[in-house]
Amino acid sequence: MGNMWRRIFRSRKPAASANRAQPAAVMSVRALPLAPIARSALPPAEIEDRFHRFVFDLPGSDAGEPRAAELATLRRLELLGARFDVRSLPRLPVVLPQLLRTLKSGNAAGGQLARLIGRDPLIVGEVMRVTGSVHYRAAQPINSLQQAVVVLGQEGLHRVLAQHVMKPILQANAGAFGHTAGERLWNHAERCAHACAWLGKASGCDAFEAYLAGIVCHAGTGAVVRLLGRLAPMDSAPPSSPFLAGCADLAARLTLQAAQYWELPPRVVEAITEYRNRASPAVSALGKALVVADQLAMAQLLGEHGRIAQDLDLGPAWPEWFAPVSVVRCQHDLRRHFPPREGA
Repeated sequence: MGNMWRRIFRSRKPAASANRAQPAAVMSVRALPLAPIARSALPPAEIEDRFHRFVFDLPGSDAGEPRAAELATLRRLELLGARFDVRSLPRLPVVLPQLLRTLKSGNAAGGQLARLIGRDPLIVGEVMRVTGSVHYRAAQPINSLQQAVVVLGQEGLHRVLAQHVMKPILQANAGAFGHTAGERLWNHAERCAHACAWLGKASGCDAFEAYLAGIVCHAGTGAVVRLLGRLAPMDSAPPSSPFLAGCADLAARLTLQAAQYWELPPRVVEAITEYRNRASPAVSALGKALVVADQLAMAQLLGEHGRIAQDLDLGPAWPEWFAPVSVVRCQHDLRRHFPPREGA
């Protein structure tokens, strides 16, 4: 991933000239280390900027305005995004939308679910693999798909569909240049889904819809990585924060297109629509949970990797949506489920 970004932002050495000064706009831009900072000094916009630099393996920048090369690149990205063929996105298993609707009905029998799942070898393989794990190890060997579905239960099947079906799709969406980005985006997706389900439960949201919204909320970022890989290099300066924000806006639009293309549940699409329209506050309970969960997941992942303080308190950030104590409890739950790994 770093090689791709270095290719895009690689140096262009000017011809030697004793009297030629470097432009002031370039002189004002320098790479900055992404050192941890105090727990009380990090606004949400800074969390997002640090998160995108972490995902893309980029250094910091003190540039307050986008440079001419960045503006040109954003214009080209917008053109590519406008012509983006949603059919180029990895396709969900054909049976998945029908399977989700059947699960949503709440009265599906194990045999009916097994017949649906049996139409897709990928889902069959994941269901059998998960039910054969230590966590689901039964007293008797599981030797049929219907038995595996019964052992999993609806909640377990939801998690299998979200984690083990969406993970390869989201990682593949980043393309060959985005292997590292794909891994980091998936790590965020797991944390965002966990936080969104936790917050959504307190707001009366459907648990699986909240989990699914968190899983897919950055699906478009991988597509932006692929689009950037098609562009010519700019220059050697680290990308500015406004440039990364512009990339994030395009990614949010592509995420919405992906959600619609994948025929995700209507409330999930509505939440992603509200997530994209940051200028207007989210209205739905799931939209609010998604916006907050996204920030909490970013902070959690950055803290795990030493990019910000691990005990950053985001409790007071959304008092009109969630009580500070609820946000803090969600942060504690994230830390408990996703402790820092050695060598991270």
